[in-house]
Amino acid sequence: MAKARSIGIGMDYSATSKIALKWAIDNLIEEGDKIIIIHVVSSKLEPTNKQLFEDTGSPLIPLDEFREINVSKYYGLNPDREVLDMLDTVSKLKRVIVVAKVYWGDAREKLCDAAEHLKLDSLTHKI
Repeated sequence: MAKARSIGIGMDYSATSKIALKWAIDNLIEEGDKIIIIHVVSSKLEPTNKQLFEDTGSPLIPLDEFREINVSKYYGLNPDREVLDMLDTVSKLKRVIVVAKVYWGDAREKLCDAAEHLKLDSLTHKI
């Protein structure tokens, strides 16, 4: 079996973000990989923990935890049921680990930072 890879997927719950996720599931993700769903929240929003994690982003959040309403609100997000269902399905069918990470600031900069900090093998996001 090949080395498990870390695949980052930028997510804002738009239609094009969902297409990028579906493409990654169908064409990129293999058994044993780790999917990191990367959210970038506007730095103008003020969730309670933004100051704790503004520079490094949140800790990695397991999918089961991310499904909980309180965790999502804690990070200033409103996850989409369709995306959560896709992630749940791929985690079971392809036996992958799914986690989320939240950053605050400019999406372009933070996605580049995430690729470096998380040592991603691949990064997919909407165009």
